[in-house]
Amino acid sequence: MAQETPSSPPLLLGCDFSSSPSRRKPILHALGQWQGGQVQLLGFERFETLDAWAAWLAQPGDWVGGFDLPFGLPRELVHTLGWPLDWAACMAHYRSLSRDAIRAQFAAFCDARPAGGKFAHRATDAPAGSSPSMKWVNPPVAFMLHAGVPRLLDAGVHLPVLHTGDPRRVALEAYPGLLAREVLGRRSYKADDRARQTPDRLIARKDLVNALELGQTRLGLRLRLRHAQRDALVDDPMGDTLDAVLCLLQAAWAAGQHAQGDIRYGLPAEVDPLEGWIVTA
Repeated sequence: MAQETPSSPPLLLGCDFSSSPSRRKPILHALGQWQGGQVQLLGFERFETLDAWAAWLAQPGDWVGGFDLPFGLPRELVHTLGWPLDWAACMAHYRSLSRDAIRAQFAAFCDARPAGGKFAHRATDAPAGSSPSMKWVNPPVAFMLHAGVPRLLDAGVHLPVLHTGDPRRVALEAYPGLLAREVLGRRSYKADDRARQTPDRLIARKDLVNALELGQTRLGLRLRLRHAQRDALVDDPMGDTLDAVLCLLQAAWAAGQHAQGDIRYGLPAEVDPLEGWIVTA
């Protein structure tokens, strides 16, 4: 079902996030806008430090963004550790911990559990196919939460269901793998390691970009690209630009839901207000 184009549409953004950004691996924003019922990619912004990213977030603006980092922890984990069960209080406690302390407490939690069930999961993990937000390696999403969510809160943005902030700057948890798998199945389209940047992954990126341009996903959105933009997405073997664009489309879908009167930006009514939810899952 095609999305309705919002009147006076906000800027759309998709964020490929890093908890330790650098020149080689910056935080990346894909910026876009509604154009004739489609989503036009405008370009990219790169942030080589967390402070630079936080400064951008804090600026006055009018945007809806999809951010590739978890916004909450599994209720089972929080309950077992005796942390606050209110989301804001839990995040305040979490940000007060060092990464070493987080790693130690999460490792102890896992060590006490049977093989095959070491990690606790959020309800959104199964439909989204996402890693548990308590994972501290491969990928270190627990540290992404630790680095990202406090800066979103400090910037005063609005996190639907979780935190009331500036309604003109809206942040939603996104996950590019959810949309990519809809098109590619289990085919891999990216690799940080140069030795794994194979022709098969290049073909997968071409197939994925082509499907997004044709609107061949359940989101009902078509991505509009200039020729140079298409080439840049296909030619990025690490997939960071493509991941940001996938998050951009998830943000666009959410903005379309809001334009049709959904104050939750498409998040289900039964979302656990401690765990949060990945938009479009």
